[in-house]
Amino acid sequence: MREIIIARNDAGQRLDKFLTKAMPLLPQSMLYKGLRKNCVRINGRHAKDGAARLNEGDVLALYFKDEFFEKIDENEMYLHASPDISVVYEDENILLADKPQGMVVHEDDSGASDTLIARIQSYLYKKGEWKPEEEQSFAPALCNRIDRNTGGIVIAAKNAEALRIMNEKIKNREMQKLYLCIVCGVPEKREDTLTGYLFKDEKKKQVYIYPVSKKGSKSIATKYRVLAEKNSFALIETELLTGRTHQIRAHFASIGHPLLGDGKYGDNRVNKRMRFSRQALYSYSVMFNFKTDGGALQYLNGKKFTLPYMPFEDFFKN
Repeated sequence: MREIIIARNDAGQRLDKFLTKAMPLLPQSMLYKGLRKNCVRINGRHAKDGAARLNEGDVLALYFKDEFFEKIDENEMYLHASPDISVVYEDENILLADKPQGMVVHEDDSGASDTLIARIQSYLYKKGEWKPEEEQSFAPALCNRIDRNTGGIVIAAKNAEALRIMNEKIKNREMQKLYLCIVCGVPEKREDTLTGYLFKDEKKKQVYIYPVSKKGSKSIATKYRVLAEKNSFALIETELLTGRTHQIRAHFASIGHPLLGDGKYGDNRVNKRMRFSRQALYSYSVMFNFKTDGGALQYLNGKKFTLPYMPFEDFFKN
């Protein structure tokens, strides 16, 4: 029998989700059988329902074999990762990091080990803010992600409550994210809101934009304004009014103004001539606009965080 006292970062979770993390070697079928057979007790009472929510201070008594409590070796990437990150903003709950172009946010199919989340975890571990040995189920996590070849602000949560709140706010689009990009050609309108329908081809890992709705497509809206222009290129500030895969890249390409450096939706002859191997796209500003109470993160409401430099500024200097 093991006894676990639910700490702050474990509270609020469903019981079955917590047990899956706390006992990763326990088969799901055995977990639910154990719930039925009185192998899980909360504060001395039989926990029959895996959907029960855990509260801080709850005492779990778990009647399973010791072998199921062993942790899976995931190479503990944070121990080997560099703690070198560019911090845009940080407090006790969240961290905003400036991800460089070319870095993945999480480990992907390529097997890249130098990931943004590994660096953030390494940074917090070496600062002493995150102590994995004291956690049952939580590790610092990213609240949003951007493509490998897109740079800019990514939000990380330092505790489970911040992660839950931030994920909910992002889901409900209670924040404004602004991007900067360089497009080929100069749009006729200095400001506009582009609309259309985006279809994602999962096999080709590519999206297509249509002026009218088609089966499987989703509506999109992309707001933009031209900030500068030079030699048939324009610096654009753009805001996603909907958040779809490759939306900015595909939407501008669909109106004849693909992003410079974009190998999938752009013009590779221009990319090669201008020596841009990655799409010129950067997430440079985040503002929190909560429509509902932000709980422990309410103090962020109305705050705006912007990179201390202007991406692509040198490209447009005379």
